[in-house]
Amino acid sequence: MITSITELDCAVSECRACPRLVAWREQVAQEKRAAFRDETYWGRPVPGFGPDDARILIVGLAPAAHGGNRTGRMFTGDRSGDVLYAALYAVGLVNQPTATDINDGLQLFDTRITAPVHCAPPANKPTTGERDNCRHWLVDELRLIQPTLRAIVVLGAFGWQALMPALTEAGWQVPRPRPRFGHGVRVELEGPSPLYLFGCYHVSQQNTFTGKLTPAMIEDVLRAAKSAAGLG
Repeated sequence: MITSITELDCAVSECRACPRLVAWREQVAQEKRAAFRDETYWGRPVPGFGPDDARILIVGLAPAAHGGNRTGRMFTGDRSGDVLYAALYAVGLVNQPTATDINDGLQLFDTRITAPVHCAPPANKPTTGERDNCRHWLVDELRLIQPTLRAIVVLGAFGWQALMPALTEAGWQVPRPRPRFGHGVRVELEGPSPLYLFGCYHVSQQNTFTGKLTPAMIEDVLRAAKSAAGLG
């Protein structure tokens, strides 16, 4: 039984449960992108990032092939991360607005970042089977930070749908029918501790380049989560 976030992160990084994802993440790490040809890619499952007493959890989708799969840290080294960390900085949940590599000095305040799938998937699209294979890691993460966790920001519909059964397994009461994802949606759950869920469009280039998701929209959701978590 996993009893600490450190133990969890180590176990996640060694997982080989999904053959398609293992093959893809390792292929990308060998072939590389031309801009990063001199770098050594992480090429393994990417664990969550942030303190083990976080009050806010941010749930994404999966690591990017040349982002987290390269750097070894969620939302680091890609354009989605550029948008997310700038917003986190704007609302006071991180010490700097950029995330370039695992040794860049980035620190999250009262916040942890994770994903329902820990390996980079082809075309950024995990299968439902891969999502379900990875669920137990998310359940463990929720249980470990439950004593302090008060708010979850979910980036996109995939993460929202993946989170619901994990919350149930971790002891929270998810309404039936399950709440539907939407940007700005807020749901309060009962369980081992009060918990607020917030929906936010994913910080993908498709959303941010088209204006579907703006920095102000992200910051509004993060501020709401911060307030719900008792952080001002």
